[in-house]
Amino acid sequence: MGLNDITKWIRNLFGVVTKKQTYLNLTYLLFTFPLGTAYFIFLVTGLSMGLGLSITLIGLPILLLMLVAWWELAAFERQLAIWLLGVDIPPMENRCVGKQKSLEKIKGYILNPVTWKGLVFLFIKFPLGIFTLIVSFTLIGITLAFIATPFAYKLTDIGYSIGTSTFVIDSFASALMMMFFGMIFGIISLHFMNWMAKLSGILAKNLLGNANSYMTNENDYTSFDDIELDEEETVGSVEKVETVDAEYIEEYDIGIQRE
Repeated sequence: MGLNDITKWIRNLFGVVTKKQTYLNLTYLLFTFPLGTAYFIFLVTGLSMGLGLSITLIGLPILLLMLVAWWELAAFERQLAIWLLGVDIPPMENRCVGKQKSLEKIKGYILNPVTWKGLVFLFIKFPLGIFTLIVSFTLIGITLAFIATPFAYKLTDIGYSIGTSTFVIDSFASALMMMFFGMIFGIISLHFMNWMAKLSGILAKNLLGNANSYMTNENDYTSFDDIELDEEETVGSVEKVETVDAEYIEEYDIGIQRE
């Protein structure tokens, strides 16, 4: 390992503190738990009510509203991952639905795999949020506790147990040593939380994006209204061609007669 490799490794290790993306990732992780909890309560309540009333006429509209609602929530999560994690996620829909009728839109939502993958993502958000909350607050708490040692060791007895041994902080030098350890631990913790954010980004990219949409131009989609319009334009074009051909034949006949 050369000097350049060592310098690069040190820069990558400590540079995480100054990177903007680190704190964007941390923001995303801290919001995972409250958002995941809200999604879980909303989806469980709405879907349970819709399925419970499905034997009546009330249940179906509730389920349709829930479908549209979780689609919008999945779209919000997709944008959140793009904004905070910097992940390149393909569009959720691979065709333009702006000109479609309501029933066609609903059919498109039902047949789109992203609709159901998005629902899975919203449910996964809850246990994932619990995990990220526990890990993030634990790492942040330990880091702050070590860094604050020089300011608190005179106010109260501070000691750390390692196995059967107990290390008591009773001097400023030992407190500074623990502070230095806390800074190193905090840097490693930031790398670990960046890794967790990266996993969340991979999960969002695979569940909230339609890979086929990269290959499809939204303007290429044709609705039923467009098909009728195209037929009218085609008929008009045929009539126009027939008129031009008739005029050409008539002029050709007149030219022959003159000769």
